[in-house]
Amino acid sequence: MTPIAADYSERLRKADWRVETCSLAEAQALVAAHHYAGGGSNTATGRHGLYRVDETQPVGVAWWIPPTKSAALATYPERWTGVLALSRLVIAPGVPKNAATFLLSRSVKLIDRAKWPCLVTYADEWRGHSGGIYRAAGWTYIGRTKPERTYTLNGRMIARKAGPKTRTHAEMLALGAICVGSFAKHKFVSVVE
Repeated sequence: MTPIAADYSERLRKADWRVETCSLAEAQALVAAHHYAGGGSNTATGRHGLYRVDETQPVGVAWWIPPTKSAALATYPERWTGVLALSRLVIAPGVPKNAATFLLSRSVKLIDRAKWPCLVTYADEWRGHSGGIYRAAGWTYIGRTKPERTYTLNGRMIARKAGPKTRTHAEMLALGAICVGSFAKHKFVSVVE
């Protein structure tokens, strides 16, 4: 991935940027290079890249997937199948500081809100995130989740959920994963009625 030039202005000018669907490979490359998780799922319901108007490589990505059934039920029980989760939000270094909020707002506009009336995302306390981007974009703060164990493997975050199976702590350790602690997340939603 080509590094981003640091000549962008301090604040993003909307006329200089666009948000559109990007490929899974582009999303994966950005997340691998610039997100603390180091990776993401192999699928996506939506992948929206942030592009400078005259460039073809995205410098940010908003990556959407349906959450687990239990997470969806806990978020929007009246229509849990209409919940879509922001799995990854990443901006490359050197991009204006308000780019994440711009990308998120434009990405939400690309989502079929009749099909997905409830969007959910989390800010990881483990990484010192409080959700400022989601607050700036007008999302509703729900509160903190119950602390859960966080694992890494080969420098990447690894989830306990693997397909239909949720691995136990012992199974995670047997994989070679390291438990880095137990952390809560800040939960945010955007709901259309």
